[in-house]
Amino acid sequence: MIRVPTDVIFRSAAETDLPAIVALLADDVIGAGREDVSSAAYLTAFREVTADPRNQLVVADAGGEVAGTLQLTYIPGISRMGAERAQIEGVRVAAAHRSRGLGREMINWAIEQAKARGCGLVQLTSDKRRSDAIRFYESLGFESTHEGMKLRL
Repeated sequence: MIRVPTDVIFRSAAETDLPAIVALLADDVIGAGREDVSSAAYLTAFREVTADPRNQLVVADAGGEVAGTLQLTYIPGISRMGAERAQIEGVRVAAAHRSRGLGREMINWAIEQAKARGCGLVQLTSDKRRSDAIRFYESLGFESTHEGMKLRL
């Protein structure tokens, strides 16, 4: 495997990163069908997410280019003796940066953030149609232990 370039840093997303983040979200068959890169709703959502202390919207910055993104949300809970959990969402790696280990580094970084915060669990979901992503997460130790459900509103 090719190693992640040493100039990649993980940092909080800035508003100027938003067009690149949205482009990453739309850059696949599933995302292309549900994202509208021209929507002003992304700016409102960005501001709400970044203002919330329980959320981190992160970019993998490769020499000034947004090479990847993810959102890390900390969820308080009563179960598991009141343990907080971390939810990883919106994981994307730019096409030019795939197959270099960047996705693995991003997820490992998120796991370390959750450990440092004292979370008892890290969770994520992946669309069942993303079989490659599911294999990737399993290779990192994630297990499919629950059946997830959604209700579109």
